[in-house]
Order: sequence, then structure tokens, then C-alpha cells
Amino acid sequence: MILDPGARLGPYEILGPLGAGGMGEVYRAKDTRLDRTVAIKVLAGHLALSEEVRQRFEREARIISSLNHPNICTLYDVGHQEGMDYLVMEHLEGESLADRLTRGPLEPGELLKVAVEVADALDRAHRQGLVHRDLKPGNIMLTKGGAKLLDFGLARATGLAPAPGDMSSPTMSRPLTAEGTIVGTFQYMAPEQLEGRDADARSDIFSFGAVLYEGATGRRAFEGKSQASLIASILKETPRPISTVNPVSPPALDRAVMRCLEKDPDDRWQTARDLLLELKWVGEAGSRAGIAAPVAMRRKHRERLAWGVAGVGIVAALALGALVIARAGHAPEPVRFAFDTPAEIRSIGTPKISPDGRYVAFNGADTTGVNRIYVRALGSMAVTLLPGTEGAARPFWSPDSRFLAFMADNKLKKIAVTGGPAQTICESASRGDGSWGTNGQILFDGSSTDSVRAVSASGGAARPVTKIDHAAGEVGAAWPQFLPDGRHFLYLALKARPEQTVLKVADLVSGQEKVLLTGNLSRVVYAPPGYLLFGRERALLAQPFDARTQKLSGEAVPVVDDVAIGGGVATNADFSASESGVLVFRGGAAPASTRLSWVDRTGRVLRDLGDIGAVGTFSLSPDERRLAYDGGSGTSDIYLFDMARGANTRFTFDPATDIAPIWSPDGTRIAFTSDRLGRTAIYVRPASGATPESLLLAAPVDIGAVDWSHDGRRLACVAFTGSGRTDIWIVPTTPGEKAYPLLATPFAETDPTFSPDDRWLAYASSESGRMEVYLLPLGGTGGKWQVSTNGGREPVWAKDGRSLYFLAPSGTLMQVAVKTTPTVDLGRPERVLDQVTIEEGPVWVEYALSADGRRFLIRRSTTSSVQLPATSVFLNWTTAITGR
Repeated sequence: MILDPGARLGPYEILGPLGAGGMGEVYRAKDTRLDRTVAIKVLAGHLALSEEVRQRFEREARIISSLNHPNICTLYDVGHQEGMDYLVMEHLEGESLADRLTRGPLEPGELLKVAVEVADALDRAHRQGLVHRDLKPGNIMLTKGGAKLLDFGLARATGLAPAPGDMSSPTMSRPLTAEGTIVGTFQYMAPEQLEGRDADARSDIFSFGAVLYEGATGRRAFEGKSQASLIASILKETPRPISTVNPVSPPALDRAVMRCLEKDPDDRWQTARDLLLELKWVGEAGSRAGIAAPVAMRRKHRERLAWGVAGVGIVAALALGALVIARAGHAPEPVRFAFDTPAEIRSIGTPKISPDGRYVAFNGADTTGVNRIYVRALGSMAVTLLPGTEGAARPFWSPDSRFLAFMADNKLKKIAVTGGPAQTICESASRGDGSWGTNGQILFDGSSTDSVRAVSASGGAARPVTKIDHAAGEVGAAWPQFLPDGRHFLYLALKARPEQTVLKVADLVSGQEKVLLTGNLSRVVYAPPGYLLFGRERALLAQPFDARTQKLSGEAVPVVDDVAIGGGVATNADFSASESGVLVFRGGAAPASTRLSWVDRTGRVLRDLGDIGAVGTFSLSPDERRLAYDGGSGTSDIYLFDMARGANTRFTFDPATDIAPIWSPDGTRIAFTSDRLGRTAIYVRPASGATPESLLLAAPVDIGAVDWSHDGRRLACVAFTGSGRTDIWIVPTTPGEKAYPLLATPFAETDPTFSPDDRWLAYASSESGRMEVYLLPLGGTGGKWQVSTNGGREPVWAKDGRSLYFLAPSGTLMQVAVKTTPTVDLGRPERVLDQVTIEEGPVWVEYALSADGRRFLIRRSTTSSVQLPATSVFLNWTTAITGR
């Protein structure tokens, strides 16, 4: 030791030695100013001569100061005196985990408490871009206040997150160790560290796994009589299962730790957050996760596990599936469980299981309205956002489960599941689905009126590989999927009516095709060992299919009786299947029940229209006597509700999906949106129903009507672009005039509404990063004004044009005073109502305003529309239909 008791470093008096850290000596000291005990770490004199060591020491100070967490040792001060650098840290009363382990393994409850606290500390460090690189029992302190993570002397910035201060400087971006140098403590090092490769957060997870193994068993995970044999053990050997060393340890913890200790970083927990959630689940589940209760252990009884469909932990269900499969001489039993959609996701796409059955990917939108891709490992309780996937639509997997392809920004892109920048494969205006074959080719559909196209997964120009047989009444092609040989593929040939849809199998090389099925089919998926899966009338069916001969056999049998299936001629169904036999799906939502009520400005109900069934978009007639609405999602139609008589009348009868009715300003016509042509188009019909509807616009993109100008000459519409975002179009109602895009930007624009004088358009846009309401002049005068200040959507004008109403993200109805002459002058947003129920979607209508501005017609759903359906996982699903 270089300091004796009584020595002083600034205001700190040395009381005695505590030990030695990675690069210095640690002393117990007294802060004479605050009269508190502290720990002082001093850079050893001989090490102070090394510039590299000094840099590490200074870096540790910056690192510790940047980490504010209850389970990370707090840094109080730094100093330099007479050539001596020192750190002043929190003095911890307790013992190190290394000292505690000299008395044997920790009890399961005690170990899990420590594990959760250290995992939480690691998560904080990793989120700030820091890797510890020397995680071991000696660097974990057990105190009365909980576990504390110590000694970041070997930590380094990873670039995974912005580090504070100057940690992103050029100096910090250079490694402080030579290439191939091993840094850390051998016993707990990850294989990549031993090989001299860069360490990242997953390296800490390996080390933490070794610590947890030792904590649970009292034995080290890897042993060796020499340094060389120890390294060989870490690189090649797998430790004995914890449960065989310590039978009272929970089996779920065994699995969590073993995943930490995978040799390949890609096979470990990918983040400390994932591991933290897993450890919390193990701790909260108690004996249900396999921790035998004391009485049960003494009686040698084991608690029987009851696995429900909803709310069951994913890891537990997979463990049960593995147990069932392992029963010798028995067919694997079907196992179903589910996990909920995170609350922050407000709309969600089809779940796509990876070919290896380990991950589920889906695109979802939060309150900003922008779609992104989320990934959930079936061995994790956490859902991970995949950065760089803004605007993504319908992701699909590479055959090796390492990449996801998706459509965004009018391009087909791919991105590694482990992260990194998205790479463009080719230009594409499609919002459709795709399939990545074992031959390195990708198939995708364009718009619903296009043929199937193919492109190399490494990039290039796309080429059509199917032809639309217009003579046979085909209007487009959709949902291509490769068969295992990488040459043949399935796709749907679309016709004007859903019941005429044709399933074909095509040869990518010869171009030859043959028909497999005809009927009202959803997206069709090939699933090993030899089935075609497809949805029909909310049921998921399986029919035997020989992928080698491309022949069907037998009858289609139900696998799941409730699957969400869309409407129209290009029908999606929310399911996917892996090569490993895992099926994921989402059930159809329960039939919605909506109550519409007239309320005054205080929220008092003036009149309840009663339960009129499932109501999607609704529109109030100009005389306020009738309501036009669609039947919600699926194959809906338009209905008219007479508010005086309380009577419903069906307005459209086509089997396609008809939505979004809009009254003309004189109340004589209704415009609506339908996909009966294979894509959404706009139709108009007299409100009396005296004559059939007529086609107003079939645009080159999917489009929906939102508002009708007060002069009756224009419709404001939302167009769904190939990037997954939405633009605003103006559609003239006079024959011969052309529709045109008014707002076409990289952002999502929606909810357009004309001012009473038709000189202004209010709309919502995501350009600020969340949906806000803006005001735009019509007539080429330029400029725009932001109306909302803290998020907003669905603007509605007061009849006198002096106010704009809109919905805040919470569903609160807000009002802003508007003055447009001689200059624009906007008032502050003021709260009007707090009880408007929000439905998700680009053209939903939540409320209507009476002509006198004193009443509001609002939606009050009796079932929650914000809670999205859970994702169900079905293991061994073929056993359910074959019994073997």
C-alpha cells in the first residue's frame, strides 16, 4: 500500500486499506467536510507512468459519473495531488459476492434478488453505450441496500448509445488495447474476449451467466488446471445443468443462465433488458416456474403446472413443449399460449414467425402513427424495436432467420435482426407481402393490380414472373410464397369477387402455372411437413400438400377456429408458420359494440342513440337527422341510421369491403370507399338509394374519401402510398377533372377537412415526430400553421369557421379559436371534453359537431378498441389434426 492511515488527499483522510482494484489501490477514508466515510481508489504509482493506464483511470471516472443507478457504486469526487490520481466513491458496507460464495451457493430467492439488481445495473450501462468487460463476483458488492456493481476500470464505449460528456470524442473511439489483447478476468470471460475480438453487451451477459452459475451452484461454470485448459473449457465445453448440481434451483433459472453461456453471441440474450425481464419472471413465478416450495420439497412432491392460453410466460410454455416432446414413445402434445401486444403500440400487422421458430416479427405503429418493425424472441418477455424500419410494411424473413425484408420509402429493403442500417434491395411502390427463397431470390407483389415480381436478395432490378390473365377476369396477383425447392411458388390470382380467387403454383424458371384451389381464400402459406394453411370465414384450415409434386390431397381441416381475416379480394389473414413447426396467429377481435351519444360541452349526455352494433367510420347528415356508418373491419357495408326512428337501413350490398361514408353538403349523395376492384376506390350513390352506386375514382394507389367540400365540387382523400405512409389528395366530383395529390411528403398526412368557406384545409401530419394538426391555405398562397401544440388528430371545423376542434392523444377534445383574415391568428388549445373514445386508423371518425356548436356526437365503445388482440403461439399444431 502506498498510503498510510492519517495521510490526506485533499479533504479526505485515509483510515486504512480496503483492497486493490483493477488498476489501483482502494482505501477507506473520511470526508472531513461532510463527516462521512468514503472509499478512495488511487492509481498505483508504477501504473501512473503508463499513459494507457492513465487514460483508463480517467475513463473510469467519466464512466462512473455518467451512471446514476441505485445498483451502481456512486462516484463522489475526482482529484489529483502530487502526481497521484484518485477517485472518491461511495463506501459500501457489506461483502463481495466472491466472499459470500466462500460459504456456499446462494438460496434461490437471494440469488434472484441479486441477479435482478445487477441485470438492471447492466441494462443501464449498456443503454449508455458502456460494456463492463470484467464482470465477476469480486465486482459485485452485497449491501443492506442491495447489490452494487463496481469497478468499471476496463469498461469501454460500444457505440450502441450516445455516451455523455466527451465519451464520443475521437480519443474514446480508439481502443485502448492493442488488437488481440485480452482484457478482463479469464474465469468469467466470453469466448470472443478470449479470442481477442471486440466485446459488446453480449460479452457482459456471458460473464454474468458465469457469475449466476457460480451463485446457484457454488461451483465455477468453467474449470481448468492451467490457463490454457481454462480457456479451452470456456471455448468448447458446456457446464453441467444447474439443476443437476443444485436440485432446489428453479429449472427456469437453469435455462436463463445456459442461454447466457452460449458460445455464439447471437445465441445469447441480446440485451440485459431481455435477461432482466426473464429473471423477474422467474422470481415472480416462484414455485410455478419450477422453484419447489419447501414443504413440497420435503414431501418430494412436485407442483403440477397448469398452462393456460393467455397470460402464460413464453419461456414456461416452450419448456413445457420441450418436456412433452421428450416423452419417449408418445406423440408431441399440442401446446398453445399467448402474449399481449405492448400498450404503446396502437395498430399492429400480421405476426411473422422466423423459419427457425425462435422469433416473431411484426410491424406496428405507436401514437405517432408511423409503422416500425418489432421483434420478440420466444425465449424473451420483451419486445424490441428494430431501428431503421420507419414506415415499414409487412416484414418477411430470410431463410436463415438472420434478416427481415420489408417495404418502406418506395423501396424493398432488408435489415439484420441483430441491428444495423437497412439496405435497399430495389425500388418498389408496393405495400404488399413477400417471400425470400432458399435460392437467394425474393418474390413480392406490387399493388393488387400488379403481377408478382422477383429480385435478387443482394439487390438489382425487379422483374415480373407472373402474368395477369385479364381474359379470365383476373385483376391482379398477391401473396407469393416460395416452396422449399426455391423454384416453385404459390400465389393468389385475384378477381373482382372474393369467391372467385384462384390459388396457383408457378415455376420461377419455366413460367408454367397450374391451379390448385378456387374460392374465397385468404393468404395461403406452405407449412412443413406438408400442408397448405389458409383462412376462410375466421377459421384457419390445413390441407395436405406435396410440395415436391405440387399436388393437394384429402380435405381441408380446421386448425384454429378464430383467426383475424381481412375482407376484400386480396384477403390477409393474421398467421404464419415456421419450418420448425411453430404456428403463430391472432384471433379475430370480439364483435365491437358501440354506443353513440349526443353530449353538451360539459360532457352531460343529452341523448343516447343506443347500441347500434359495430360502428367504424360514421358521418352525420347535414340536417343532423341521419347517420351513415360502416360496419367496422372485415367485409363491411354501409348502413344508414335514422336517429328519429331508431331504425337501421342497409345501404350497400357488395361482398367487398365498403367503408368511410361521407355525406354531400346538400345531403343528397353519399361517397364511400370500397376495394371491390382489387384496391380501394371511391364510389358515389344517391342517399335515397334510388340508383346503384357509380365509380368516381380508381386511382393508381389505394385511396379513401374523408371530407366533401361545401361547394360540392371536391373530395379530400387519403392515399396510401407504397412507403406505408399516407398522402392527401383532392378528387373533383365533376366528370373529366383529374384527381391530384395536394400533400405528398415523407410523412404521414391524414384527416383532411375543408373549412366552411373552402379556402382552408385542416389536416394531421407526423412531420414533427408525432401527429399534430396543421392549417393549410387552398389556392396557392403558400405557408402552413400548426394548430395543436401537444399532439392532435382529426380536426373538425365549427360551422362558422371561427374554431377548429381536434382530438389530443389522450382522447380529450380540444378547441382552438381561428382567425384567417387579414392574417392567420390562432388561439391557445382549450379543453372541451375528456371522454371521446379513440379508434385507430387513418380515416376513423370519433365525433361530429352540431351546427350550433353546442352538442357533440361522440363514440362510447363498450369494448376496448385500444387493447389489440394477443399473439397466440401453437406448438406441435399438426398433432392437433393428425393425432400423431
